[in-house]
Amino acid sequence: MKLLFVCSSNICRSPYCEFVFKRMCEKDPELSSHFEWIRSGAVFHQCKKLHPKARAALLSEGFSPQALDKHSPAFWRRFPDRFEEADLIVGMTRWHKYFIPKKWRKKYIDLAELATGAYVPVPDPFLAKTQEKYNEVMRVLDGYLELVAQKVKSGEIK
Repeated sequence: MKLLFVCSSNICRSPYCEFVFKRMCEKDPELSSHFEWIRSGAVFHQCKKLHPKARAALLSEGFSPQALDKHSPAFWRRFPDRFEEADLIVGMTRWHKYFIPKKWRKKYIDLAELATGAYVPVPDPFLAKTQEKYNEVMRVLDGYLELVAQKVKSGEIK
């Protein structure tokens, strides 16, 4: 499966999911056998680099500055192949679905819905005033990613 995490600008939530879920797969051969690639993208607009608080959160998770420097936000208009090739597009809120072309919407699901079966929008941490508040959203993402991993390993997600 080709898995694409998306958020508004591909600088906070979706790259966090990409980095963390890739690492989960690298550490678990059973999980990694289900994925050909895991990437992230933007549905609303193009930015140039990771949000500083996203970078700090990922550094605290043990990712290297060099790995983080390689992340380049990928807006769907500039990188349509990434969206076209994805088998599953996983967003953070329902409205993300409506910022991508209709032809890709059938592949879209929200992260919370994928993880739990119930829709819960993942808050946008972009305007979080402190790193602590920002990291609270990252912990929400961690919980959902763990549940997705369990569902993949149990065969609920194929």
